[in-house]
Amino acid sequence: MNEPVNAEQRVMDGSTWSDFCDALKAAGALVDAEKAPQDAFTRAEGYRYLSRMLRAGLESFLEAGDPRFPELRCPAHETIKLGADNPDNHYQTATIDPQYDYRITGTRGTVNYLGFGTVINRYSSGGGMKTDGWLDSRDMEINPDGTLEIIVSQRQQPGNWLPMGPETNSLNVRQTFQDRRNETRAEIRIERLGAEHERPDPLSPEKLDRALQGAVQFIRSTTGLFEGWAASFLPTLNQVAPADQAFCQAIGGDPNIYYFHSAWALAPDEALLIEAPVVPACQTWNFVLQNWWMESLDFRYHQIHFNKHTATYEDDGGVVIVVAHEQPPQANWVETAGHHSGTLCWRWIGASEHPPVHARVVKFSELGTLPGRRR
Repeated sequence: MNEPVNAEQRVMDGSTWSDFCDALKAAGALVDAEKAPQDAFTRAEGYRYLSRMLRAGLESFLEAGDPRFPELRCPAHETIKLGADNPDNHYQTATIDPQYDYRITGTRGTVNYLGFGTVINRYSSGGGMKTDGWLDSRDMEINPDGTLEIIVSQRQQPGNWLPMGPETNSLNVRQTFQDRRNETRAEIRIERLGAEHERPDPLSPEKLDRALQGAVQFIRSTTGLFEGWAASFLPTLNQVAPADQAFCQAIGGDPNIYYFHSAWALAPDEALLIEAPVVPACQTWNFVLQNWWMESLDFRYHQIHFNKHTATYEDDGGVVIVVAHEQPPQANWVETAGHHSGTLCWRWIGASEHPPVHARVVKFSELGTLPGRRR
C-alpha cells in the first residue's frame, strides 16, 4: 500500500499547483449549465464570474482564513458579486472559531442599518449558510460618542453579546445604506480575546495545499448553487415572485428581509413595468436588476436599483419602476446595461407586512400612456 503523499511533497513536486490548475479548468464547465443562456455575452460574463469567485475564494481560504487572527474583509463589492448581492449593502465577513471568544469594536457611523450575524458557512461544500446568532444595532447599547463593543462567544456575556453555536465558523456584517453619499459607514474591527501578544504562524505547505483546494471547491459549489437557483426562477419569468423564504435563510439571507426573486427577459422593443401599489411601513426596501449569474449589474455606471430613499413615489404612495433598454417617461428607470435577460430581486426590509409586487411586459411605445409618468 502506498504511503499518503503529504503536503510538503505535493508542494515540492508541484502537485499542489497542478491539481489547483486542473480543478480550476474543470470548473469552467459550470458556464455550460443546461439552462444557462448560451449567447457569447452571457458566457463571457460567466467566465468573468468564475474569475471573481476565484478571487473571493483565495481571499477567504488563503489570505484571511485563520480564526485565531480574524480579519473583517469585504467579500462582495463592485467587482466581486454573488448570490443577488445588494448594491445598497457594504458586506463584511471574518473567519471565526467557537472555541475562542472575540471582541468587535468601532464606531456606529450613520449608516441606516447595521446587523451582525454568526453563521455556519458551508458554501464551499454546497450546503449554504445557517445563522446561529443575530444582533441588530437598533437593539444594542451604543455609547454617546458613537463607539460600540460586542462580545462574540458561546457563553452569554453582559452588554452587547453575539452568540455562537458549536459549529459557527464565520461572522457576517451587513451595513445597508439608503443614501451612500450622505451616510457614514460603521468602522469596525474584530480581535480574538487573549491574542494581544501572539502572532500568526508563517505560511506552511499544509496551509497552502488546503487553501488552494478550498478555493476551487468554493468556486464549484457556490457557482453551482446560484446557477441552479437562477434556473429555478424561470417559471416566474417577468414576474416579481415571492421567494422560498426558508431557502433564502438557509443560504445566508438576512432575517429582517422578505425576498422576491424572478428571472426576466425583454425584447429590444419591450419594457418590464413593475408596480408596488402598497409600500408597507419598513426600514427600507429595494429593487435590483441582475444578470443570469445573479450578479447585480454595474451600479458604478448605470442606474440598476432603487430603494426607499432614491425612488420617486406616486401620489397615492405606491411605486412604479420600469426596466427598459432606453429611458422611459417614468421617473424610476432601471437600466438593462446591455443585457436582454437575467434575474431580479425585490426586498422588503424590516417590514411586518409583505404586500405583493406586480410586473408585466409592455411595449416600450406604450409607456407614455401608463402609470408613473413624470410630472
